[in-house]
Amino acid sequence: MGVKLIAVDMDGTFLRDNKTYDTERFARQFAQMQALGIRFVVASGNQYYQLRSFFPDIHPEIAFVAENGACVIDQQQPVFVAGMPRQEWEKCLAVLDRYDFIKIIICGFQSAYIRRPLDERFFKSMSRFYHRLQVIEHQDSIKDTVFKFALNIDDDQFDNFMLTINDETEGLLTPVSSGHGSADLIISGMHKANGLRILQQQWGITDEEIVAFGDGGNDHEMLDKAGWGFVMQNAPDKMRMPGRLAAGHNNKDGVLDMIDNILYGRTPFNH
Repeated sequence: MGVKLIAVDMDGTFLRDNKTYDTERFARQFAQMQALGIRFVVASGNQYYQLRSFFPDIHPEIAFVAENGACVIDQQQPVFVAGMPRQEWEKCLAVLDRYDFIKIIICGFQSAYIRRPLDERFFKSMSRFYHRLQVIEHQDSIKDTVFKFALNIDDDQFDNFMLTINDETEGLLTPVSSGHGSADLIISGMHKANGLRILQQQWGITDEEIVAFGDGGNDHEMLDKAGWGFVMQNAPDKMRMPGRLAAGHNNKDGVLDMIDNILYGRTPFNH
C-alpha cells in the first residue's frame, strides 16, 4: 500500500537546529507530493501561529496538528480544538502554582498567556515559539479555550516532576517532554496521534499509509501509529524502539532525504 500522508515534527526533526530548512528543495518535493495525492501534515507541540510562519507560501494548503494534537487546522480552517472546562484548568493551574521551580504558559486557541510578575528573559525566549503571547495580570482575564500548559522546569527537578504531576492533577493532564527542560501538560488522550486520526477520518487514510518523523517524547504515539515511523539520528536512544525506522540527522536534512525516497520509490518504499 502506498504513502498517502507524511507527518513531520518540527524542532529537532524537520527543522535544523538553527530553525531553517532547504525551502527550495522542499518546494519541489511539495509540488511532487501534490501531484501524487500525498498529504503533508505538520505535527508539533508548538502553536499554530508559529508553525505556519515556516511555510509562508503553502500554509493555506496544508494541515497542522498543533499544540501536541489539541489544535488541528486544515487549509486554515479549524477541524478540531480541544478544551478543558474552566473549573478544571484553573484547578490544574492552582496545582502548578505550588511549584516554585517551573515557569508556566497557559495555552489557548486564540493566544498563549503569561501572568505577571514577568520574567523578561523567559518571555523573550518563549516568543520564538508562541507568536501570539499575551502578558496578563491574572488568569481571570482569559476568555479563550484553554487546552494545554507549557512549562519550563529546572533540570534537577524535571524527572521527579514528570513522574508525579499526572497524579497531582488527578489524571486530567498528561506530561510529555518537549526537550531542553521543557514539557507540555496536555489533556489526556489529546496527543499528536489523535490529531492525525481526525485528519485520517476526514481524508480516508489508513495507518499503513502514513509516514511520520519525530525525535522526542511527544512523538511516541504518532510514531507508533504510522505504518512507517522514523526516528531521527539526533534523537535520544530511548526513542529507538522495535518497529521504528531510522532517518538521518535533522541538521543534514534527514527528513527531506527520506521524502525523496518516498517520491522515487526507494528503500523502504519500493515494495
